[in-house]
Amino acid sequence: MAGIIELLPKEYGYIILTIVAYCFVDIYMQIQVGRARKKYKVFYPTMYATEADSKDFKIFNCVQRGHQNSVERMPIFFTLIVLGGFKHPLISSALGLVYTVSRYFYFTGYSSGDPKGRLPIGGLNGIAILGLMIVNISFGVSLLKA
Repeated sequence: MAGIIELLPKEYGYIILTIVAYCFVDIYMQIQVGRARKKYKVFYPTMYATEADSKDFKIFNCVQRGHQNSVERMPIFFTLIVLGGFKHPLISSALGLVYTVSRYFYFTGYSSGDPKGRLPIGGLNGIAILGLMIVNISFGVSLLKA
């Protein structure tokens, strides 16, 4: 284990803590979906509700979809922050925090029942991902030049 720690930049710890912070946001979203299932009586294995399932099916679907969208993007985020953090840990961590906070607002806006509510602050997650892509391009180019 000491060998791995010696290879990583000291600041890589911020990357790990940022990933853990995102995991807490994901757990929050999971809990909200579970509560919505109980509140709107949409039980497993039903992924999305229909009018036949609940009169508030659209609100439930917004909660479910808000979380599902975050789950769909999670592998991209984790890959970009882990790899980009090898060369640029502080920038990657800062972008990861922007992504994490914006995903929280994306989810809360989406789960309000009006999907357009996800955009004001939640829209910053796309900018954070773009930033992480640029960091990874920098890392990739530096490896090719080495």
